[in-house]
Amino acid sequence: MSRIFVFLICLFSLSSCMNDTTHPKDGQNGDFASPHQVHEPEMRFGVLWEGLDVDSGRVKEGQSLSHILDAYKFGSGKVATLAANAKDVYDVREMRANRRWWIASTADSLNIPEWLIYERNDIDYVVFSLGDTLGAQLGSYPVDTLYRRVQGKISRSLYLDLEALDAPTSLSISMAGVYAWTIDFTHVQKGDIFDVYYFRKMANGKPVGLPVILSSSFTHHGQPLQAYRFNQGDGEDYFDPQGASLRKAFLKSPVEFSRISSAFNKKRFHPVLKKIKPHLGTDYAAATGTPILAVGDGVIIKSAYTKNNGNYVKIRHNNTYETQYLHMSKRKCAVGDRVRQGQTIGLVGSTGLATGPHVCFRFWKNGAQVDHRQEKFPPSAPVRDENMQAFAKEVLRLEKEADSL
Repeated sequence: MSRIFVFLICLFSLSSCMNDTTHPKDGQNGDFASPHQVHEPEMRFGVLWEGLDVDSGRVKEGQSLSHILDAYKFGSGKVATLAANAKDVYDVREMRANRRWWIASTADSLNIPEWLIYERNDIDYVVFSLGDTLGAQLGSYPVDTLYRRVQGKISRSLYLDLEALDAPTSLSISMAGVYAWTIDFTHVQKGDIFDVYYFRKMANGKPVGLPVILSSSFTHHGQPLQAYRFNQGDGEDYFDPQGASLRKAFLKSPVEFSRISSAFNKKRFHPVLKKIKPHLGTDYAAATGTPILAVGDGVIIKSAYTKNNGNYVKIRHNNTYETQYLHMSKRKCAVGDRVRQGQTIGLVGSTGLATGPHVCFRFWKNGAQVDHRQEKFPPSAPVRDENMQAFAKEVLRLEKEADSL
């Protein structure tokens, strides 16, 4: 009897020890799964990605959709059908070299391609269905918008000073765009001060495009130049605190009350040299002593006399445009002077190779002489009266947001 009792006690003790064993908590070591956990299938580009074999690459120079799919035994007939079905969504002829692509195929011995994803840019992509239904749809990566403010002083160059402040160096390009008509950023001065409020878009953890400036102040040669981004129905533009556009159109001509005596002509017969010689400027006839006006803000880069040009002046307006004024009777500016639109820079004369009093006006765009009368310049309309109240509110909002940073 005692042996049976001892056996029962041992059996009970063993059972108790087994019940008290510590089990790992669900999900701690991967050996036990919670009955409430649901496996989420992997989705990419809006399609079920899990269980597929994926290949990827970049479009090579000269490659087309058929070239990419040919390696996956996707017949030319199906490629033509796919391109036709996708045309209203995306024209496959727009595919460009060096853009990324992915092909997802069945993970079996047949390895049949199911999807082709083509990355149009850093944000947008096209999903081509390669299965029973041939077609395409557009998609986009999630985009974050980050707002930042950077303040500093030029000590070396805008690029290097932005880099030292851990700001995107591409911000210098955005700033040059905003101030293209008022500041030549290749000639900023040591001690110039900048204060910029901007945003940049991020996709897949990488910046997309250039930073977008919302408001800015750049003190150049001791003069603060402010800019505020505002849309009055014509698209985003930049204006100073008074509502004037920072995009300044050029004056139509450098002299008032004049007439064109000789137009821009690459095959003009020269009246003095008596031979065909391109005339890469526009001659404005006017009385000797008539003021010659700078057609836009800029810096004098040449003020001199030569045998052919006579007294002449050349102005750099920004990184794109330069103008030149020839045959002056007198120059009224020196190299390095900053001039404003409409400022007198010289007087009409007939010095150099000229038959009578006039100014030969020459216009450079990206280093090449062009006919300024055929150029289309950006609009320079100020904020309209009916939009001034909204503009003032926007200026206050941008300043408040910038101050909060």
